[in-house]
Amino acid sequence: SSCFFHSSSSSLRILRSRADQPLRRALSIPHHRIEAMASGQHAPISESAAWADLKQHVKTIEGTHLRNLMQDNNRCEELIKEYDGIVVDLSRQRVIHDTVDKLLNLAEEAKLKEKIDQMFDGVHINETENRSVLHAALRAPRDEVINCDGQNVVPAVWDVLDKIDAFSDQIRSGSWLGSTGKPLTDVVAIGIGGSFLGPLFVHTAMQTEPGCAQAAKGRRLRFLANVDPIDVARALLDLNQETTLVVIVSKTFTTAETMLNARTVRTWITSALGVEAVSKHMVAVSTNLKLVKEFGIDPANAFGFWDWVGGRYSVCSAVGVLPLALQYGFSHVKKFLQGAWSIDDHFRSAPLESNLPVLLGLMSVWNVSFLGCPARAILPYCQALAKLAPHIQQVSMESNGKGVSLDGVPLPFGTGEIDFGEPGTNGQHSFYQLIHQGRVIPCDFIGIIKSQQSVYLKGEQVSNHDELMCNFFAQADALAYGKTREELVAEKVPEALIPHKMFSGNRQSLSILLPNLTPYTVGQLLALYEHRVAVQGWIWGINSFDQWGVELGKSLAGKVRTQMNAARTKTQPLSGFNYSTTTLLTRYLQGKTQLLYPDPHDVFPSNVLPGFEK
Repeated sequence: SSCFFHSSSSSLRILRSRADQPLRRALSIPHHRIEAMASGQHAPISESAAWADLKQHVKTIEGTHLRNLMQDNNRCEELIKEYDGIVVDLSRQRVIHDTVDKLLNLAEEAKLKEKIDQMFDGVHINETENRSVLHAALRAPRDEVINCDGQNVVPAVWDVLDKIDAFSDQIRSGSWLGSTGKPLTDVVAIGIGGSFLGPLFVHTAMQTEPGCAQAAKGRRLRFLANVDPIDVARALLDLNQETTLVVIVSKTFTTAETMLNARTVRTWITSALGVEAVSKHMVAVSTNLKLVKEFGIDPANAFGFWDWVGGRYSVCSAVGVLPLALQYGFSHVKKFLQGAWSIDDHFRSAPLESNLPVLLGLMSVWNVSFLGCPARAILPYCQALAKLAPHIQQVSMESNGKGVSLDGVPLPFGTGEIDFGEPGTNGQHSFYQLIHQGRVIPCDFIGIIKSQQSVYLKGEQVSNHDELMCNFFAQADALAYGKTREELVAEKVPEALIPHKMFSGNRQSLSILLPNLTPYTVGQLLALYEHRVAVQGWIWGINSFDQWGVELGKSLAGKVRTQMNAARTKTQPLSGFNYSTTTLLTRYLQGKTQLLYPDPHDVFPSNVLPGFEK
């Protein structure tokens, strides 16, 4: 029970004694929790009264069906929320009024409002790295005050934004020229993880918006993330070194994949333009000015960000703003930042019961932790949002894919969601079969009222976008209502086919409706998901802002790298691996060319650098 969150040390000594065993059993307190409490650790939220109340409440919900719940207009009205043009419809969630109240009680138990305030106050809530979490400050208005360690960070944020504004204008206007005197019309942004997925999502969403498309006329933006040389070939295909600007995104300038790709593209540039061209054709988003200079980039052309910006939350920093401003102009990107701040401000100030990110986060906790649904489908009915799901995959799964609490105690419940998705209606012809008649997977349907591109053919019943949105509305109801045996019999479906054509329904979803898809609403959507993820993590009692799980594989790759080099250059045998890895590595090396050149030289695909050995 929550009454044990702050038990006195004397009580704990009694509970830890041998004589306490009957008392422990009566109170249902596991021995490991007594030890954790004695060491000053907090009990997991699953031991609170609010959690137990929701567990008990599941039985009530199991006796309901969305087919019936959706007939209660008052319930539906209560579950449809709106803020700054965004409509969020939660009526197809498996909840009633009491469910929401109990979830809000859980939020109170987890001190959710206090944690939101702590984030905006610059408290070091990323405890394992001893850092603040202030990605909201990246889009704050100039006159906003957001402190970190006693200092307002907003002026420093705007110093970088102003620098990006001026630099991007120089590039776009042609006042900054390449080493041969030509304007730089093409940009290759090199980065991985949050330095790639977020900017790519925003770029994909903006490139077909009419105002952005006009602003980007005559320009190209490419992203290079994967260390796979195929990605290099694709990123550089048909580009000319004389008109290409490269943005290297690496906070420390040591990220292995990013720096290998950066050295590769630098070779591509210098092979045609000479070493002196680097300072004119390459810039950096980094805080390591020493390594930036050693690379050949003028430190004056490095754009900084801060350790209180996590990679997956960095699209609103120079990481995303610089390449996007180079493509679309800073004025469009500024509207994107304003849209994100709209949700930031709402998240910070709105009561929990009407707070969109809070309600979305609580619904996810309800589905994962109480209804046993570990996956979520993100289904935007807008092709421009094709890269939303991959970005949210990282934001969500890297943030909340944890197994221990903030105190480092193994959790007695699972956290995080398995996120995937595809734009509608493509997804309908891919995985909706499973969603309708297989596993229960809560869905996020995202629709747009006014399309970026309008097509209407004379004689057609509806416009192309209307046709798309007909499916948006229909799919949510199909999941909720299903189709019964009685309905199929009335349709004279053959008896043998009835079991195959029945739909159980009662499959929860939520709908998000945006007025349009502009830089502003793209920013809103981004912040909505970012804060939703944070809410889930705070409820579960985990650190949503570190990512230690990505470290082990990277460190083991270093061992493989060392031995692969020795095997390919000195024909040394492999050692120190298990049988399986040794077998696969040996097979891999048997199919590779020995790198035994008398004079080592660069090897490039012929379509990237004609004349280079393949």
